[in-house]
Formats: sequence, structure tokens, C-alpha cells
Amino acid sequence: MTGTEAPLSFRLAYVPGVTPAKWVRIWNERLPEIPLTLVQVSAAEATGALREGAADAGFLRLPVDRTDLSAIPLYTETTVVVVPKDHLVAAFEEVSVDDLADELVLHPLDDVLEWERPPGRPAIERPATTADAIELVAAGVGLLIVPQSLARLHHRRDLTYRPITGTPQSRVALSWPEDRTTDQVEDFIGIVRGRTVNSTRGRRSATADSTDKARSADGAKAAGKAKAAGKAQGKPTGSQGGAARGKPAGGRTARRGSGGTKGGGRRGGPRRRS
Repeated sequence: MTGTEAPLSFRLAYVPGVTPAKWVRIWNERLPEIPLTLVQVSAAEATGALREGAADAGFLRLPVDRTDLSAIPLYTETTVVVVPKDHLVAAFEEVSVDDLADELVLHPLDDVLEWERPPGRPAIERPATTADAIELVAAGVGLLIVPQSLARLHHRRDLTYRPITGTPQSRVALSWPEDRTTDQVEDFIGIVRGRTVNSTRGRRSATADSTDKARSADGAKAAGKAKAAGKAQGKPTGSQGGAARGKPAGGRTARRGSGGTKGGGRRGGPRRRS
């Protein structure tokens, strides 16, 4: 790397509720030479962070404008209703939106669910954030419907949640700017899609390539040193080796039993005299 080249890095954005730890761990195992930096953004800021270059890729919630962003849908989240532990809803394993018709249901300004019409009775004022809405649920002001990951993120001992049917669902996707599909983005796509390190579509890390080149160079140097050492010690090579093994300089093997060879007489009994 020259002095003018910037070191490689990868910035990964993620919205609240998404836990990228598994994929980050695999990245660090496969590409330890390229540091991965996590950038937490709100759901509203996610696409802007990608377009403005604040992150190379990100986990966000669909929908996303596909005009300039690519996206790979990963999974769909379960929608739940958050209630106080002593609320009647807590006695059921699952409820529907119709069961909440008479309940005050909070609808925060950063709600990630796309409602045509929120269920229940609306509050006089919408909470600014999901965190604020959670505080109001704990105070007994109303209930809150969110993706399960957000219910877990804002867990409190005095609250619980139950799956709810008849509601929109949040879909999580990996997204990145289409015109900036770099090698690092391709590497991360491979990790998210479960490709192995030996996958034909995967890329080898720079460290692995340089290590292989270094090993090849070291092997060539070692072979050269061994050859030079052999010559210095007078080890026979070529035709000299043939002579050392009992071959004449002409390259023809001496015939066994010839008169010129010691002990060349025929084995067995003595010769008969005439």
C-alpha cells in the first residue's frame, strides 16, 4: 500500500432492534485485516446514511426506494403488543387487532409499521419516539404495537408483550448504494447469505493472497539455497552422479563378470583344465 492509498474499512449501519453481532463476528474471522465499524441510525435516517456515504451498507426496514439503493430482504419480524404485566391481554397467548378496539393504542412518530389505519382509540398526542411510548405504557396510559425486536430492545420488568394478528409486519433487509457495490460490500453479502469461505462466489482476503505469495517466494528461495549448498559440498550432479554410482564416463554400465572387474569370474566350481 502506498502513502496515497487509504486503508480498507467497512462501515455497517443498522436500525434499532436489529442485532448484527453474528455477521460481524464472521466478518472479523474471515477479514481481520479490514476493520468493520458499526453505525447505529434511526429508521428514518437509514437510507440517508447510505446515500450520503456515512455507511457502506446497512440493515434497515423495508420498503426502500430501489431507484438508487439495492436491497436483499432477510426476514420478517413478528408484530407484538406491549402491555403492563397485570393487563388482561397478558393472560392470552395471542390477540388480534379487534381485541384492542376499546383500548388506547399509542402511535409514536417514529413508528416503523405502515398502518392504513392504526387500531384502537388514538391518544390525544402522539409520543415522539418508541422509547417515550414505552414509558407511557409502563405508566398505564395506553398500549403499543411494535415489531418484536423493538419490544425486546425496550424490555422492562413491569411490561410484557404478546403476538398480535391482523397488523402490518416489519421486514428487515440488507441495503447499499447500487453504484457503490464495492468488494467489501460483496464480501458482506456473501456472509449474510451464508456462503462459506471456500465458496466459488466468495472473495479471498488480501491477507490470504499475500500469505500465499510469500510462501511461494520463501519456497523458491529455500530451493535455491539447497541447490547452492549442494554444489558447495561437491555433491555429484549430472554425469558425475552416474560415475559415482559405478557408471563409466561414457554412460555405459560396466558389464558384470568382465575380466576387468574385481571378482568378475564366474561363480561356482573351478574351471576345467584342458
